[in-house]
Amino acid sequence: MEKRRQIAFAGVSVAMVLLTAACGASKDSAQSSNVQPAGGAQNVGSGSTPGAAGASSGAAGGYQAGGDTGAAAGSGDTGNSGAAKELTAKKDAKLGEIVTDAKGWTLYRFDEDTAKPAKSNCNDACATKWPPVPASAAKAGTGIDKSKLGSVTRSDGTKQLTLEGWPVYRYAGDTKAGDTKGHGVGGTWNALAPDGKPAGKKATGTDESLQLMVNNNAKLGKIVVDGKGMTVYRFNKDSAWPMKTGCLGACLDTWKPVKAVNTSKVAGLNASKVTSFTRPDGSKQAAFDCWLLYTFTGDTKPGDINGQGKAGQWFAVTDQGKKAGAAAAQ
Repeated sequence: MEKRRQIAFAGVSVAMVLLTAACGASKDSAQSSNVQPAGGAQNVGSGSTPGAAGASSGAAGGYQAGGDTGAAAGSGDTGNSGAAKELTAKKDAKLGEIVTDAKGWTLYRFDEDTAKPAKSNCNDACATKWPPVPASAAKAGTGIDKSKLGSVTRSDGTKQLTLEGWPVYRYAGDTKAGDTKGHGVGGTWNALAPDGKPAGKKATGTDESLQLMVNNNAKLGKIVVDGKGMTVYRFNKDSAWPMKTGCLGACLDTWKPVKAVNTSKVAGLNASKVTSFTRPDGSKQAAFDCWLLYTFTGDTKPGDINGQGKAGQWFAVTDQGKKAGAAAAQ
């Protein structure tokens, strides 16, 4: 009898693993009529580790991705160092308008920094590969709005230049003025556009609405946001295994499903865990690690987290797919 129980338990375990894997691998999971225990749904797929598309931190991996470490660059008399002096907007054939310093070197921003409030999260070894641009002597030149320039105090006490709140960097891998080798490194580093956004990603509409990326929130840490920088949330009454929505009817007046995502436009999180779900009305909703994603109508600007903890059921999503916040039981 004991042996039969062990065999039966093993069979159930295998079935659970296979179903979990199917959820993670499927790019389009339809509404299921099966109902699983809430506890089982909550725990499926948690604790996953981002793949190559992610960058956990500037010091540990993001700045090293892409194969170009820039180890031999940025040293000696290259001109890619020191104060930026007069910033200028220049046209790049691939990226459109980018910000350069007085000598024409490309300047960059880091997605894991924050702009409101301004904060740099690139320190130590990261700052060797991505030298912070000093705030001193910086001024606005052609195409740059001087009101967008500012500074932030780094952890070592130095003042770093900011543009629209975003800390500004150089890339040690650029070897001559006009190089943009740092753009796209680790999915988190981008050439800087004059409005403070990543260069080449300013277009509104379909492409922007299909993006997912990770921002570093001052209160919640690394959380997932949509292409417009709006916080995305998960709902306790949804199910991750099988994927099932608990937000219907009037719920959708307040919580808007995030549209299905083009995984080539995902940055800072494991793109292989980004899937889509067919809602009862036939629309496609994005999911991360099998949890459906929503935005909150009570958030009015990028960086807002007004939906966090609502009714004890709604939580921002970490870069691991978990519920954000120390009070959010996993």
